[in-house]
Amino acid sequence: MKALTRISLIAVVALPLGIAAQAPQRGPAAQPCAPGNSQFVCGQTAPEDLVLVPGGDWVVASMYGGAGGIQIISTKDKTSTLAYPTATAKEELDKKTYDTCPGPPNAAEKMSFRTHGLAIREGRNSVHTLYVVSHPMTREAIEVFQLDAKAKPPTLKWIGCAIAPDPIGLNSVLPLPDGGFIGTDFLERGPNSAAARTKMSAGEANGSLWEWHTGKGWKIIPGTETSGANGLELSKDGKTLFVNAWGSQSFYRMTRGQTKRDTVQLGFRADNVRWSPDGSLLVVGQGTTSTNIVKINPTTLKVTEVLTRPNTPEFSSGTVAVQVGKDLWVGSFRGDRLLIVPAP
Repeated sequence: MKALTRISLIAVVALPLGIAAQAPQRGPAAQPCAPGNSQFVCGQTAPEDLVLVPGGDWVVASMYGGAGGIQIISTKDKTSTLAYPTATAKEELDKKTYDTCPGPPNAAEKMSFRTHGLAIREGRNSVHTLYVVSHPMTREAIEVFQLDAKAKPPTLKWIGCAIAPDPIGLNSVLPLPDGGFIGTDFLERGPNSAAARTKMSAGEANGSLWEWHTGKGWKIIPGTETSGANGLELSKDGKTLFVNAWGSQSFYRMTRGQTKRDTVQLGFRADNVRWSPDGSLLVVGQGTTSTNIVKINPTTLKVTEVLTRPNTPEFSSGTVAVQVGKDLWVGSFRGDRLLIVPAP
């Protein structure tokens, strides 16, 4: 596939790699994000992950910065609405499914409800299940919501959680066909986090994938040990995992229930991965001074460059891309906007 023409930009700032490994250096201040700008979706707070709601009218965005939360964005007019936490958001624990969940986040946790990875399990009658990685100061968890897309904008009702065992530091979440889900252990929390960060930055294994089910809790998935386990996707038949390894700048494919892996080196810090409408996998990550987007054929593992965009004060450190119509919406772990580029 022919790669898109690289975008020529005037102001280019050299930014080092890293979400946890290194904090990006600040260059000249970015210009205010003006609503209606065709190149950006404004009004975000470090939108690290994005997921398209079935039907294509809405995008859910995480909020990795500030006080955190979950945003719902209209794909038609690019307006954003805070969906959780809010004073009117409903909470009703499904104790049968989320049997170990102690209850909804408390008031203090809602004040620091930083969110990371997102995933949707499609349901019936425009009512879906949204899974969210959250990092309140005292609660590392997968929070689960009922997303009602019949409402305009869609509404969220909190229905459960799965608290991560110490010292797991979650990054992404992936629902499974049988009702469970998988989370990636990206970076250890607690007193050993600095040592784990050093290992990850050097490309050494520091985490794994963990699977959760009702009545069974969390269990490590054998053979998934990697460096900075980050974004992941699942084949349509539920048999094959596709995983980004941020620390080793690679991507691997693995059949569930087996330990053999097929690995591809990418040359940049691979962050999130999403299915593209054409059946390929869109992988986004951070180069030394750029946002990198590639497509990977899930069968042959052939890698095709989509975009290498130099970092600028307006947008840097890309983490995820979802296709919205004829465009890609690209998120970042920092900043106040999404980037819009033509889809290949």
